[in-house]
Parts: sequence; structure tokens; C-alpha cells
Amino acid sequence: MDLSVVIPVYNEEESVPELSEWIERVCISSGYSFEIIFIDDGSTDSSWRKIEGLAGQKKSVKGIRFRRNYGKAAALHTGFTESSGDVVITMDSDLQDSPDEIPELYRMIKEDGYHLVSGWKKKRYDPLIKRSTSKVYNLTARVASGIRLHDFNCGLKAYRSDVVKSIEVFGEMHRYIPMLAKEAGFRKIGEKIVEHKPRKYGVTKYGFDRFVKGYLDLLTIGFITRFGKSPMHLFGLLGTLMFLAGFVMAAYLGIKKLVFVHNGLRAPLVTDSPYFYIGLTVMVIGTLLFLTGFLGELINRTSSERNTYLIRDKVNM
Repeated sequence: MDLSVVIPVYNEEESVPELSEWIERVCISSGYSFEIIFIDDGSTDSSWRKIEGLAGQKKSVKGIRFRRNYGKAAALHTGFTESSGDVVITMDSDLQDSPDEIPELYRMIKEDGYHLVSGWKKKRYDPLIKRSTSKVYNLTARVASGIRLHDFNCGLKAYRSDVVKSIEVFGEMHRYIPMLAKEAGFRKIGEKIVEHKPRKYGVTKYGFDRFVKGYLDLLTIGFITRFGKSPMHLFGLLGTLMFLAGFVMAAYLGIKKLVFVHNGLRAPLVTDSPYFYIGLTVMVIGTLLFLTGFLGELINRTSSERNTYLIRDKVNM
């Protein structure tokens, strides 16, 4: 199959039929064999009924419904798992991403050899505060990751199939898929300016908290990409260094007292020195950090439920 289009859906009942028809029209005119995978992320409106209706009419439309709202990352991960196309394209379900971009995104993957192509909504139909904070967020992500993208969080992206099968998207990490792909060894990451349309139906599902979560997730992904497979490399190193620093302070006080005693001088009490308490505290913190790394290693090797989601229904899968 040439193409899989993965679309997370959350309360977008008006948009789903129009988006499906638009994608189908573009793919048929381009001669692709394709599938459209809608992931209903616990919608409370009639989105699932619309998806079921479309799947009943067209074999190219597939649907998965979560039992509750797990978030966009969970929806994308499930869609990636179920996809079978050589190229996988993701887009939002609110009609602000244009399916007319699909042919060029597909070409960039197949002919230009990109592993991942991210959309750049250069002209955005969003409030000023959202555009301003997005610029700051994307600048920070570029500096932290070294990936020269203008819009990390654009929902319109294209992937080579082995990319989506090799990365693990969980929590709120959909914002940082390019970083996950780079860490997995897929370093040819491109960008394409895409059309951003005004919202036609409904209201945005994102609030101000997304910006706070975005920066916290950036710290998380920075840790995961560097130390996720071996947290002991971070916590063990810090714990060892802090323990040694505290031990040196304690050893200094002990040796100083022995020198006084050896020379027959009245030695000051070790507990009178602030270095005793500082050294003791640093040693305790170092031990705790070391144990944190050790426990992290144990958890990392025994966890099997990181991407377990309760799927309620499937159609055409």
C-alpha cells in the first residue's frame, strides 16, 4: 500500500465526513493505494458514529475508538501500529490541515529520500498570544534538539513507514516526534511550508496549559533521549560524585582530628564544623540519587505497559 493517513479525532463530528472525502479525492486523483485511519480519542459527540458510517461505505476508511480520552500521543501511537502504508501521513481532524499537501509530502519521502517531513504553518490563523508563545517554544526546541524546524508541533507530517514503527510515542510526546526519530537514527528530517486554514467547525481543544506542558515535556524528552535506556548513567554518576564530595569533607575532618590527637593537641569536635553536616547531607543525597538510578534501571527493564490503551471498537481493521 502506498499511503496511510492517520487522524486523531476528538469531538470533531462536523469535520470527519468532509475531511475523509477530501483525502479520498486527493489520493484517487494522485493514483495512490491508501487507507484512512481515524482514531477516536474518547469523543463524547457523534464522531464515532460518523466514522462507523464512513467505514461501512468505504473499505479505505478504518476506525479505532478508545474507551476514554488518552491524548493525541496515544492516538498517534495506535495509528502508527495499525498503519500499513509505505508512507504515513498524520494530520489534525479539524480541517485546518489541508489534504492538498499530501502529494508533495509523499513525493518528498519517496523521491527526495527524507525519513520525516514536518509541516510549517508559516501563516497561522491563531490568536496573537498563541502565535507568540509558539515561536518561543519552537526556538527552545530547535536549540535543545539541534533540529532546524520552525514548527515542531504541526500535526501535518509525513513519515517513512519504518520511522513510525521504530519510535515510541507516549504521554505528551507527540510534540517531539522529530526528536524521537532523530534519536532512533532517522536523521534526514525535512520541512515543508503548508497551508493553515481557519477553523471551520467547533472550538480548539487546547488551552494555555499546553505551553506549560510543552516545556516540561521538552525536559522529559531531553532526559529520555539521552538516558531513557540507562537512567543509571545520569543518576548513578551524579550520586557517585556527590557521595565522593561528601566523603572527602568527612575524611578531611577525620584526618584533621587524628593529626591533632597525634600531636597531643586538643582536637575540636568534628560536629562543631559546618562541613560535617554539609558532607553528611551530600553523602545522603548522593546515595539517594544512586538508588534512584538503580530503581530506574529495574523499572525500565520490567515495564511492559507504557503503551497499553483500552480500545473499545474497531472497524475494517
